[in-house]
Amino acid sequence: MLLQDKVALVTGATRGIGRGVALALAAQGAHLVIVGTSEEKAAAFAAELEQAGTQALGVGADVSVAKDVERLVDSAKKRFGKIDILVNNAGITRDGLMLRMKDEDWDSVLDINLKGAFLCTRAVARLMTRQRNGRIINISSVVGQMGNAGQANYCASKAGLHGLTKSNARELAKRQITVNAVAPGFILTDMTEALSEQQRNELTTQVPLERLGHVDDISAAVVFLASDQAGYITGQIIGVNGGMYM
Repeated sequence: MLLQDKVALVTGATRGIGRGVALALAAQGAHLVIVGTSEEKAAAFAAELEQAGTQALGVGADVSVAKDVERLVDSAKKRFGKIDILVNNAGITRDGLMLRMKDEDWDSVLDINLKGAFLCTRAVARLMTRQRNGRIINISSVVGQMGNAGQANYCASKAGLHGLTKSNARELAKRQITVNAVAPGFILTDMTEALSEQQRNELTTQVPLERLGHVDDISAAVVFLASDQAGYITGQIIGVNGGMYM
């Protein structure tokens, strides 16, 4: 197992890509700290993992609130004594044309998607610097690289995450902490399942590999970046997008 007895904290882990990443990390031997906005859902997923033989802790937290982040990191430290891997996956969308976008829709997306990653990274990096080792992986998006009409707030948050990734990679490298981002393209999740067949077909035409991605495609990239095999990779944006952005 690539991650035997490593401790991984995954935000936004109760559904979609976050859940898939958590399951993949657990399959490689990691212990999991499951973070979600719902304490009940986080605890339920952690209990599911424990029944399958993985040590897990579920914590409800708002990653855009510093006190919540400090509390969840303290909870993880009390349970496991360390954090080896941080996956900043928590994210929301509040789509709308820029000229009509409400201030609160801009603020909420930047708060969760970008500020949340900053707060979690700052809190976890304090532990990792003392350990002199760690892996920080930010889940970004292809639209942070290429833009997308109707998503000015979301695209800005993900582009900002790329800058945060590179800056933190430079700051933390001396402590043997790597910081990278995975930028998914169009991935089949419960959100895309809600689209009509015609809408999914239209998305597929934008992808050179002529298919939408799967959560496992993202999870595989995260597992690799979290492992010792990726120890010489830092400050990189890894596109997992079927070739739609090169």
